[in-house]
Amino acid sequence: MSEQSNENNQTQVEKLLLDDPNNFQFHAAYLVYSESFDKARDNQVKTELNQNITDLSENKIDTQTFYMNISRFRKSDVPRQERFSMQTQRKRDWRKKEQRQDRIKRHKK
Repeated sequence: MSEQSNENNQTQVEKLLLDDPNNFQFHAAYLVYSESFDKARDNQVKTELNQNITDLSENKIDTQTFYMNISRFRKSDVPRQERFSMQTQRKRDWRKKEQRQDRIKRHKK
C-alpha cells in the first residue's frame, strides 16, 4: 500500500496551456487561473482549477461562474489596510482658528 501512496504523491498535475491572447476575457481568466495554480500545493486543488479553466474554454461555464468557482483559491497575501480616519471641522471653527493664528503672528513681530 505504501508504494501506491508514494506513486500518487509523486504524480504532479500539470498546468494547462490554453491561453488565448486574442480573447481578452479568457486571457484575463487564464492569468488568474495561472496565478492560483502556481500558488496551489494540493493536487486536488490543481485538478479543480484545471477543470474550471477547461470548462471555460469549452464554453460550458461563463466567466462569472469561473470566478465564483475559483474565488476560494484566490487568497490575497496583502494584509487588509487599517481604517483611515480624518478629523473635520466646521468652516466657522476653521475661520476662528485662522483668525487667532493671524492675530498671534501679527503681534509677535
